[in-house]
Amino acid sequence: MMCRHEGGHYIEPMSHPDTSAPRRPDKTAVVIAETGDTLTHGELHARSTRLAAFLSQRLAEGEVIAVLLGNRPAYFEACFGARRAGLYYVPVSTHLTSGELAYILEDSGAKLLIAETRFAGTLAALEAARCDALETLFVDTPAYESLVAQGPLPELPGRALGLDFAYSSGTTGRPKGIRHAMSGDRELAQAVHTASWTSFFALDGDSVYLSPAPLYHAAPLRFSIRCLANGGTVVAMQKFDAERALAAMEAHCVTHSQWVPTMFVRLLNLPEETRRRYDLSCHRQALHAAAPCPADVKRRMLDWWGPMIWEYYTGSERAGATVISAQEWLLHPGSVGRAVQGRLHIVDAQGRECPVGVDGLVCFEGGPRFQYHNDVAKTREAHTPQGWATFGDIGHVDADGYLYLTDRRANMIISGGVNIYPQEAENVLLEHPLVHDVAVIGVPNADFGEEVKAVVELKDPARAGDDTAALLIAYCRERLSHVKCPRSVDFATALPRSETGKLLKRLIRDQYRAAAAPSRNPV
Repeated sequence: MMCRHEGGHYIEPMSHPDTSAPRRPDKTAVVIAETGDTLTHGELHARSTRLAAFLSQRLAEGEVIAVLLGNRPAYFEACFGARRAGLYYVPVSTHLTSGELAYILEDSGAKLLIAETRFAGTLAALEAARCDALETLFVDTPAYESLVAQGPLPELPGRALGLDFAYSSGTTGRPKGIRHAMSGDRELAQAVHTASWTSFFALDGDSVYLSPAPLYHAAPLRFSIRCLANGGTVVAMQKFDAERALAAMEAHCVTHSQWVPTMFVRLLNLPEETRRRYDLSCHRQALHAAAPCPADVKRRMLDWWGPMIWEYYTGSERAGATVISAQEWLLHPGSVGRAVQGRLHIVDAQGRECPVGVDGLVCFEGGPRFQYHNDVAKTREAHTPQGWATFGDIGHVDADGYLYLTDRRANMIISGGVNIYPQEAENVLLEHPLVHDVAVIGVPNADFGEEVKAVVELKDPARAGDDTAALLIAYCRERLSHVKCPRSVDFATALPRSETGKLLKRLIRDQYRAAAAPSRNPV
C-alpha cells in the first residue's frame, strides 16, 4: 500500500503497519546511547517476526504478555513481536517491588513475561499462586538469541494489530490498567495507525528520535514505535543525564526529541559553556508533556532552542489531546493548546458547560473509547453522564479555545468549604530563586477541615528555617489570594517524582495524614 502525505506530514498506511518488510533493511533502527548497541530495521523485522511466531503458538489473539526490560534493543523486539502476534503488551516499570509486579501481572492476566535475568530474584519472590501459569522468556540468554536470530522467517497468522496495555503511574492510588479494543474503534484506529493528532511532529524515514526516558512509560514507547514504523531511528538512553543527552544529540544527529519539564531544568542547570559545547544543528523538533512546565523554564528553553518546542496534553487513555506550538505559547503563555483529538469541554460539578475563563473538569468528546481493566467504577468515574471522557484534570479555556490546566481533581484542597487547587501556589513558589521543587498539599485542620501547606526543596538546604518559610509565604501572598497560599512551610531534601517528572503528591499527603492520625494504643 502506498503511503500518503497530508499537509507535508507523513501518514502511515491504514492497514497493518508491521507486516511488510522494511524499505531500508540496513538502516539503523535502534541505538542505545550509552552502550552503542544497535539494531537495523532488517534485524528488527526478522527478530520480531520470529518472536511473533513463537508467541502466537502459545497465546491466542487478544491475550496478554508483560515486558520487564530496561532500555535495550530487545524492548522493541518484544513490542513489535506482540503487535505482529495480535497480543496486548504491558510495559512494566523496572523499579517495582515483587508485590507491585505481582499485582500488575495478576490484574492484567499476563500469560507470558519477557524479562532480563537481573530480575530473576524479584520474580522468584512473587507469590507462586499468582504466577504459576506465567511463562518467562529472558532476553539475555542463548535460548532467546537462538529463538529470534536463527531460521527462516515464518508465516504469521492473520490477526489484529496488537496494542500496548498501559498501567497508570499510580500517582493517586493503585495503578489502573488502560485497555482499548484492538479493532472496531475508528477513533482509536486514527490515533494509533495514522499520524492523526501527532502529525505536527513530523516523523519520517529520515527522523532520528531521542528517547531519554524509560520505555515502560506510554509516551516514550508510543513515539518510539511510531518513529520505527515510519522507518526512522530511535536513540534510547538507559538513564537520563543532561550532558550525555546533549552528547547523544550531537553524536547521532538527532532530529526529534521528547522531554519532561524536570529534564529541561537539568539541561538549563548545566553551565552555559557546557551547553554551547554540543552541536545541535540537526535538531528540528522537541516535544514536552507529562507535567506542568514552569513558564520561566519554558521561556529559557525557547531562548536556547528557538521555536521548535511543542507541548501537548493527553493521557495514556488516549481519550483526547491538545497541542500548542512555541509561537502560540508565546501569545498564550501557560496554555497547553487547543484540542486536536476529540472536542474539548469544561464542565462543573453538575456536568454543565463552564463559561470561558471558569475552571471545571477537563473532558473530551468523540475520542477513542477506553476502560480501566477490572474496574467498572473507575471507568464510570472517568466519564460524564454525556459520555465525555476525562483524565481527572481541572482547567479552563480562553476566548480562543486554548486550554489552561489548573490542577488535578484529586489534588483539590477543601478548606472552610473553599475549593483550592494547589498547582497555582506551586507555580508561584517555583518562580522564587531559592526554590528547587515544591509540593503544595492539604493537611488536616480542626476548624477548616484542611489547610494549605507547602513542602519545599531548596536549592541551598542550609537556608531552611523559619525566616525562609515566612519569606516564601509572603512571596506567595503578594501574587495570589491569601486563601490559596500556604499557611505553613516544611522543608525536604528531595520530593518524590516519577521518571516522567510527575510529582508523587499522594506519597507526601499520606505521610502527613498518617502523622496527624490519632494513635490507637491498646487499652
